Amino acid sequence: MLHGQTVADPYRWLEQTDLAATKEWSQSQDALFTAASEMWSATDWFRTRLRALMNAGSVGAPVWRGQRRLFVRRAADQEHAVLYVQDGSGPERVLIDPTELNPEGTTTLDSWVVDWEGRLLAYQLSDNGDEQSRLWVMDINTGENIDGPIDRCSYSPVAWLPGRDAFYYVRRLAPELVPEGEEQYHRRVYLHRVGTSPEEDTLIFGEGRDKTEYFGVAVSRDGRWLTLTASPGTAPRNDAWIADLTVSAPEAPRFTEIQTGVDAETFPHVGRDGRLYLFTDLDAPRGRLCVADPASPTPDHWQTLIASDPDAVLSGYAILDGAELDTPVLLARWERHALSELSVHHLATGERIRNLPLPGLGSVGSITARPEGGTEAWFTYTDYTSPTAVYRYDARTHDVVLWQKSSGTVEAPPVRTEQVTYTSRDGTPVRMLVVSPPDREGPRPAILYGYGGFGISLTPAYSASILAWVAAGGVYAVASLRGGLEEGEEWHRAGMLGNKQNVFDDCHAAAEYLVDAGFTTREQLSVMGGSNGGLLVGAAITQRPELYAAAVCSAPLLDMVRYEQSGLGQLWSVEYGSASDPEALQWLLAYSPYHNVREGVRYPATLFTVFENDTRVDPLHARKMCAALQHATSAAPEEAPILLRRETDVGHSTRSVSRSVRLAADQLAFLAHYTGLRVTDRTGG
Repeated sequence: MLHGQTVADPYRWLEQTDLAATKEWSQSQDALFTAASEMWSATDWFRTRLRALMNAGSVGAPVWRGQRRLFVRRAADQEHAVLYVQDGSGPERVLIDPTELNPEGTTTLDSWVVDWEGRLLAYQLSDNGDEQSRLWVMDINTGENIDGPIDRCSYSPVAWLPGRDAFYYVRRLAPELVPEGEEQYHRRVYLHRVGTSPEEDTLIFGEGRDKTEYFGVAVSRDGRWLTLTASPGTAPRNDAWIADLTVSAPEAPRFTEIQTGVDAETFPHVGRDGRLYLFTDLDAPRGRLCVADPASPTPDHWQTLIASDPDAVLSGYAILDGAELDTPVLLARWERHALSELSVHHLATGERIRNLPLPGLGSVGSITARPEGGTEAWFTYTDYTSPTAVYRYDARTHDVVLWQKSSGTVEAPPVRTEQVTYTSRDGTPVRMLVVSPPDREGPRPAILYGYGGFGISLTPAYSASILAWVAAGGVYAVASLRGGLEEGEEWHRAGMLGNKQNVFDDCHAAAEYLVDAGFTTREQLSVMGGSNGGLLVGAAITQRPELYAAAVCSAPLLDMVRYEQSGLGQLWSVEYGSASDPEALQWLLAYSPYHNVREGVRYPATLFTVFENDTRVDPLHARKMCAALQHATSAAPEEAPILLRRETDVGHSTRSVSRSVRLAADQLAFLAHYTGLRVTDRTGG
């Protein structure tokens, strides 16, 4: 009973992992999946093709400290990316190889931050997909750990103090200090001195704040300014402060408000020129860059340096202010309808100097530059057929050149990529990228992929799964649904809280467009997504089951009445709303996939894929939904089965290449079987 309303929950018992009945049910699902998967003729073909396509490897942009650079790279035969260091033109040296640390491939490098002098490295590892990172400190010269492990600091930001062998970081309180069930919350900001016990760390910030808050910390290159941000859960807003460490001790910084209680996000940074740079969507849903005096940091003192673009989202920037430059510049990154652009601006005035050429219609990743000042910037670029590569921009000549390719060799199949625009139920135009064989004629089996939440943009990137599906003759479509950030923060908010149905309407309209435009038919169309995208899939098949022949629903949220009771669910009420609020309960019940399963409906063939060590989204969602659909569907199991694929020793995020290949092969082979994609027709194999 919630707010006087009866809410059915017939499979509540499947929430209890250790219950004998749940174990028996799960084992029966394993057997069902194994038996069904033996009928999929394309599994081995997809495994072989995916493995070959993943042999492209990967490479990341360099992080510089003087002539020393650190970077990650994965070679064709490696299960995980490896962190390297190189001094000048000297030999590369391995710093962290997750597979060497754990040959089973279940250890991941979650994050790493080098100190300002390039001497010490703070890095975080987790095991078996649980994302419960432990932090270590390494002496880069020797490769030896000199501090750690520090636990309870999953994906913690690290802000080194120049020359002090100390850093600010974020750590959760010990389990015994928080109420039962809240162990993944209650973060605090601490100052840690290398070589001392973390129990001696100085508490800097967080006492008395909301348990769901995330904190960000940064220290300026000269060590003078500490900036701090706090956001409730995943909310698109934050509070921000700045402290002058020359007038207050690092152990007790005196914070000055930048913004508090404002419904906007602002990320502060103090440049080498002493200006406070503010990357913000305050009064600018598509983003703008402002500057201010650090001594007067509130919004009434901000001056806009780079204004909003009415058709593009400002997504990042880098400062190039080396002494060799007559005119210091700023490099700005934009996303125009999910496609990246780069522009160069005068640092002093923000005036646009030029746009930079990119290799194609794709995505620019993080931009790095020398923190001590320089003339060059490095950035990654990828698109649907191009493995990630690093490019270098020289502000003296404005040349953009390929700097480093991914180390593997791969032949990507030829594809045709086009961006189309369709109309959603309420008349809103929505864009979608469609990847297909260049000789496409007539409708083909298709995958519609979407996410639509948390202000996350789906931008083009090299994908073995997309290329394998298209190489087999299929069509792969990626829709820029509301809830993402493809069109700015207003686009995000149009798909959250009470507006969530817009996301599903956008998905339904995308499916109808693909059919009406001749890309596919309803008998050949499938829908696919994971996490919040799994919620999308659940809503798609319960609201419009006749639109899809098949669905893959990975690590999904599906019981939207009880999602806050497990995983990291309490962080997401700012996105979805909480069942504790009578009004929000009605929003949630209206689309909650688990609560909208109806007996006697012919549901599409559906594959749930879950990961037993997922600490973000508990597999209980998929278990309950799978049971409900198996009970309710009118389709014969051999025609449209409801299946559950479980995987142990892995979680919500990073995994080894071999595990990725096996998962993707099963997903694609399932979709091929139930959409009629005959791989052997194209390959002869």
